[in-house]
Amino acid sequence: MAVKAGALLEQARVFDELPKALEDCQLALGTTRRFGKYREDFLHPDQAARSLLPLTEKGRVALVFGREDKGLLTSELDLCQRFITIPTSEELPSMNLAQAVSLCLYETAKAFGEASGKTAGRKKLATGKVLETLYGHMRQTLLDIGYLDPQNPDHILHSFRRIFGRAGLNDREVRILHGLWSRVDWVEGERRKAEGVEKVEGRR
Repeated sequence: MAVKAGALLEQARVFDELPKALEDCQLALGTTRRFGKYREDFLHPDQAARSLLPLTEKGRVALVFGREDKGLLTSELDLCQRFITIPTSEELPSMNLAQAVSLCLYETAKAFGEASGKTAGRKKLATGKVLETLYGHMRQTLLDIGYLDPQNPDHILHSFRRIFGRAGLNDREVRILHGLWSRVDWVEGERRKAEGVEKVEGRR
Protein backbone atom coordinates (compact mmCIF):
# COMPACT_ATOMS: atom_id res chain seq x y z
CA MET A 1 0.00 0.00 0.00
CA ALA A 2 1.45 3.34 -1.02
CA VAL A 3 1.49 6.22 1.46
CA LYS A 4 -1.94 7.93 1.61
CA ALA A 5 -3.38 5.43 -0.91
CA GLY A 6 -5.51 3.48 1.56
CA ALA A 7 -8.67 5.15 0.30
CA LEU A 8 -8.13 3.58 -3.11
CA LEU A 9 -8.26 0.11 -1.59
CA GLU A 10 -11.30 0.98 0.48
CA GLN A 11 -13.16 2.22 -2.61
CA ALA A 12 -12.14 -0.74 -4.80
CA ARG A 13 -15.01 -2.79 -6.23
CA VAL A 14 -14.71 -6.58 -6.16
CA PHE A 15 -16.38 -8.74 -8.83
CA ASP A 16 -16.88 -12.50 -8.91
CA GLU A 17 -16.56 -12.63 -12.71
CA LEU A 18 -14.50 -10.68 -15.23
CA PRO A 19 -17.42 -10.17 -17.71
CA LYS A 20 -19.36 -8.35 -14.98
CA ALA A 21 -16.40 -6.11 -14.20
CA LEU A 22 -16.04 -5.13 -17.87
CA GLU A 23 -19.73 -4.55 -18.65
CA ASP A 24 -19.50 -0.75 -18.53
CA CYS A 25 -16.05 -0.47 -20.12
CA GLN A 26 -15.79 0.70 -23.71
CA LEU A 27 -12.26 -0.66 -24.07
CA ALA A 28 -10.46 -3.46 -22.27
CA LEU A 29 -6.75 -4.08 -22.81
CA GLY A 30 -5.53 -7.47 -21.69
CA THR A 31 -1.91 -8.09 -20.76
CA THR A 32 -0.15 -11.23 -21.97
CA ARG A 33 3.29 -12.47 -22.96
CA ARG A 34 1.97 -15.46 -24.93
CA PHE A 35 1.82 -15.15 -28.70
CA GLY A 36 -0.26 -17.21 -31.11
CA LYS A 37 -2.79 -17.31 -33.93
CA TYR A 38 -5.43 -15.36 -32.00
CA ARG A 39 -3.00 -13.01 -30.28
CA GLU A 40 -1.73 -10.51 -32.78
CA ASP A 41 -1.23 -6.77 -33.13
CA PHE A 42 0.18 -6.26 -29.64
CA LEU A 43 0.66 -2.86 -28.07
CA HIS A 44 3.56 -1.94 -25.84
CA PRO A 45 2.57 -0.14 -22.61
CA ASP A 46 3.42 3.32 -23.98
CA GLN A 47 1.36 2.69 -27.13
CA ALA A 48 -1.53 1.35 -25.06
CA ALA A 49 -1.46 4.44 -22.84
CA ARG A 50 -1.74 6.78 -25.82
CA SER A 51 -4.60 4.70 -27.22
CA LEU A 52 -6.68 4.47 -24.06
CA LEU A 53 -6.39 7.99 -22.65
CA PRO A 54 -8.58 9.78 -25.22
CA LEU A 55 -11.36 7.26 -24.55
CA THR A 56 -11.44 8.00 -20.82
CA GLU A 57 -12.97 11.39 -21.64
CA LYS A 58 -16.26 9.72 -22.55
CA GLY A 59 -16.28 6.37 -20.77
CA ARG A 60 -14.42 3.73 -18.81
CA VAL A 61 -11.31 1.85 -19.92
CA ALA A 62 -9.88 -1.26 -18.26
CA LEU A 63 -6.38 -2.65 -18.00
CA VAL A 64 -6.77 -6.37 -17.34
CA PHE A 65 -3.94 -8.25 -15.63
CA GLY A 66 -3.82 -12.00 -15.10
CA ARG A 67 -2.69 -14.27 -12.33
CA GLU A 68 0.87 -14.13 -11.03
CA ASP A 69 1.59 -17.71 -12.13
CA LYS A 70 -0.56 -18.29 -15.26
CA GLY A 71 -1.67 -14.91 -16.54
CA LEU A 72 -5.01 -14.52 -18.32
CA LEU A 73 -6.91 -17.44 -19.81
CA THR A 74 -7.91 -17.40 -23.48
CA SER A 75 -11.56 -16.99 -22.47
CA GLU A 76 -10.58 -13.92 -20.44
CA LEU A 77 -8.49 -12.44 -23.24
CA ASP A 78 -11.54 -12.87 -25.50
CA LEU A 79 -13.24 -10.18 -23.41
CA CYS A 80 -10.46 -7.70 -24.25
CA GLN A 81 -10.43 -5.73 -27.49
CA ARG A 82 -6.66 -5.13 -27.56
CA PHE A 83 -3.58 -6.82 -26.09
CA ILE A 84 -0.59 -5.36 -24.26
CA THR A 85 2.76 -7.07 -24.00
CA ILE A 86 5.80 -5.76 -22.15
CA PRO A 87 9.04 -6.26 -24.10
CA THR A 88 11.48 -8.28 -22.01
CA SER A 89 14.48 -10.52 -22.60
CA GLU A 90 13.91 -14.03 -23.97
CA GLU A 91 15.71 -15.50 -20.96
CA LEU A 92 13.31 -13.84 -18.49
CA PRO A 93 10.14 -13.15 -20.51
CA SER A 94 7.67 -12.75 -17.63
CA MET A 95 7.53 -9.91 -15.10
CA ASN A 96 6.03 -10.04 -11.63
CA LEU A 97 2.42 -8.89 -11.58
CA ALA A 98 3.09 -5.83 -9.40
CA GLN A 99 5.91 -4.74 -11.70
CA ALA A 100 3.76 -5.13 -14.80
CA VAL A 101 0.95 -3.10 -13.24
CA SER A 102 3.33 -0.37 -12.11
CA LEU A 103 4.94 -0.12 -15.53
CA CYS A 104 1.60 0.15 -17.37
CA LEU A 105 0.25 2.73 -14.94
CA TYR A 106 3.48 4.72 -15.18
CA GLU A 107 3.18 4.88 -18.97
CA THR A 108 -0.48 5.88 -18.63
CA ALA A 109 0.35 8.68 -16.19
CA LYS A 110 3.18 9.88 -18.43
CA ALA A 111 0.94 9.89 -21.52
CA PHE A 112 -1.73 11.77 -19.57
CA GLY A 113 0.73 14.52 -18.79
CA GLU A 114 1.82 14.72 -22.43
CA ALA A 115 -1.68 14.67 -23.91
CA SER A 116 -3.53 17.07 -21.59
CA GLY A 117 -5.96 19.16 -23.58
CA LYS A 118 -5.61 17.06 -26.75
CA THR A 119 -8.33 14.44 -26.28
CA ALA A 120 -11.42 16.17 -27.67
CA GLY A 121 -13.37 14.88 -30.63
CA ARG A 122 -12.82 11.13 -30.11
CA LYS A 123 -15.74 8.75 -30.47
CA LYS A 124 -17.19 6.95 -27.47
CA LEU A 125 -16.74 3.21 -27.88
CA ALA A 126 -19.28 0.51 -27.09
CA THR A 127 -19.02 -1.11 -23.64
CA GLY A 128 -17.97 -4.69 -23.03
CA LYS A 129 -21.57 -5.71 -22.30
CA VAL A 130 -22.75 -4.29 -25.63
CA LEU A 131 -19.92 -6.02 -27.50
CA GLU A 132 -20.57 -9.39 -25.87
CA THR A 133 -24.24 -9.18 -26.90
CA LEU A 134 -23.11 -8.51 -30.47
CA TYR A 135 -20.67 -11.43 -30.44
CA GLY A 136 -23.40 -13.72 -29.07
CA HIS A 137 -25.77 -12.68 -31.88
CA MET A 138 -23.03 -13.13 -34.49
CA ARG A 139 -22.10 -16.54 -33.13
CA GLN A 140 -25.65 -17.86 -33.33
CA THR A 141 -26.27 -16.40 -36.80
CA LEU A 142 -23.07 -17.84 -38.25
CA LEU A 143 -23.87 -21.22 -36.72
CA ASP A 144 -27.38 -21.14 -38.20
CA ILE A 145 -26.12 -20.51 -41.73
CA GLY A 146 -23.43 -23.18 -41.46
CA TYR A 147 -20.50 -20.77 -41.58
CA LEU A 148 -19.01 -21.95 -38.29
CA ASP A 149 -17.94 -25.45 -37.38
CA PRO A 150 -20.41 -26.52 -34.64
CA GLN A 151 -17.65 -28.57 -33.02
CA ASN A 152 -15.32 -25.57 -32.74
CA PRO A 153 -17.19 -22.31 -33.48
CA ASP A 154 -14.74 -20.15 -31.52
CA HIS A 155 -11.92 -20.97 -33.95
CA ILE A 156 -13.19 -18.28 -36.36
CA LEU A 157 -14.87 -16.11 -33.73
CA HIS A 158 -11.50 -15.41 -32.11
CA SER A 159 -10.42 -13.73 -35.35
CA PHE A 160 -13.64 -11.69 -35.57
CA ARG A 161 -13.09 -10.47 -32.01
CA ARG A 162 -9.59 -9.30 -32.93
CA ILE A 163 -10.81 -7.57 -36.12
CA PHE A 164 -13.59 -5.68 -34.33
CA GLY A 165 -11.32 -5.00 -31.35
CA ARG A 166 -8.83 -3.23 -33.60
CA ALA A 167 -11.67 -1.30 -35.28
CA GLY A 168 -12.93 0.12 -31.97
CA LEU A 169 -16.71 -0.11 -32.45
CA ASN A 170 -19.08 2.51 -31.08
CA ASP A 171 -22.76 1.95 -30.24
CA ARG A 172 -23.97 3.02 -33.69
CA GLU A 173 -21.57 0.63 -35.42
CA VAL A 174 -22.69 -2.19 -33.14
CA ARG A 175 -26.33 -1.49 -34.06
CA ILE A 176 -25.41 -1.60 -37.75
CA LEU A 177 -23.78 -4.99 -37.30
CA HIS A 178 -26.78 -6.25 -35.31
CA GLY A 179 -28.90 -5.14 -38.25
CA LEU A 180 -26.69 -7.11 -40.62
CA TRP A 181 -26.94 -10.28 -38.55
CA SER A 182 -30.72 -9.78 -38.19
CA ARG A 183 -31.05 -9.50 -41.95
CA VAL A 184 -29.01 -12.68 -42.38
CA ASP A 185 -31.31 -14.33 -39.80
CA TRP A 186 -34.37 -13.30 -41.85
CA VAL A 187 -32.93 -14.51 -45.15
CA GLU A 188 -31.97 -17.83 -43.58
CA GLY A 189 -35.47 -18.17 -42.12
CA GLU A 190 -37.05 -17.55 -45.53
CA ARG A 191 -34.71 -20.05 -47.14
CA ARG A 192 -35.68 -22.71 -44.64
CA LYS A 193 -39.38 -21.99 -45.17
CA ALA A 194 -38.92 -22.35 -48.93
CA GLU A 195 -37.09 -25.63 -48.50
CA GLY A 196 -39.91 -26.86 -46.27
CA VAL A 197 -42.52 -26.03 -48.93
CA GLU A 198 -40.49 -27.77 -51.63
CA LYS A 199 -40.18 -30.92 -49.56
CA VAL A 200 -43.93 -30.98 -48.86
CA GLU A 201 -44.76 -30.48 -52.56
CA GLY A 202 -42.28 -33.20 -53.49
CA ARG A 203 -44.05 -35.71 -51.23
CA ARG A 204 -47.37 -34.82 -52.84
